[in-house]
Amino acid sequence: MDHFPTNWGRPKYDSFDTSATYPLHNRGHNQSIASNGGIQHTQYPIVTGTSVLAIKYKDGIMMAADNLASYGSLARFKGVQRLHPVGDYTIVGASGDMSDFQYLRHILNSLVISEETNTQDGHTLGPAEIHEYLSQVMYGRRSRMDPLWNSLLVGGVKDGKQFLAYVDLLGVTYSASTLATGYGAYIAQPLLRKAVEGRENTLTEPEAREVLENALRVLFYRDARSINQYQIATITANGTDISGALKLETAWGFAEGIRGYGAQTQ
Repeated sequence: MDHFPTNWGRPKYDSFDTSATYPLHNRGHNQSIASNGGIQHTQYPIVTGTSVLAIKYKDGIMMAADNLASYGSLARFKGVQRLHPVGDYTIVGASGDMSDFQYLRHILNSLVISEETNTQDGHTLGPAEIHEYLSQVMYGRRSRMDPLWNSLLVGGVKDGKQFLAYVDLLGVTYSASTLATGYGAYIAQPLLRKAVEGRENTLTEPEAREVLENALRVLFYRDARSINQYQIATITANGTDISGALKLETAWGFAEGIRGYGAQTQ
């Protein structure tokens, strides 16, 4: 079981690749045959989404993710929404395998419906409860050696309290004022920390949006599994809102000054 996110989204048979489409080292796989009647578990994700970013700001939580789901190194699906509302107070953002995220969306929707229709006690699930539920689901699947190949960010505001936390396929959880999954945990997280830490109570919504857009722009330049189409979600005391598809403004003029690659060797 390869739980290192940067290795996700590789082709099923990368040991035979005459065109060098996937310049990755060869590693052994647990070979299984579907016709043997045994239990089949996902060994590695195929269609994957990359980074999700989230920060705290003065009025709540803001989360961002691009709309790309990659099939290996192919930018296959360019209109995938990776930010999902859960109830009235919570947004869940996912990187990793998109089919596993579809399953998680299904069980979360079922949970909300069950809570609203069966209990009728006036209590509604908030972000802390959703995060705890997801951490148990992820840890339970991992313990059965059949993990859900996702890294999730859960953000929300309930009763005036901001909540932002992380959970991955191993059931590992933690919280912070800035969080990122995928390649963003390496590239975007330092940018988010520099811009946000110490300013959580003064950062305005336009400033928070600018911070996330700048981080997404850097990821688009540096992460081969990203795209310049994205969505931003805001969670405040007034509820949740997920934007439509937005486009990043990018410029590649700096490439003219780069030397040492391709035909530009001088």
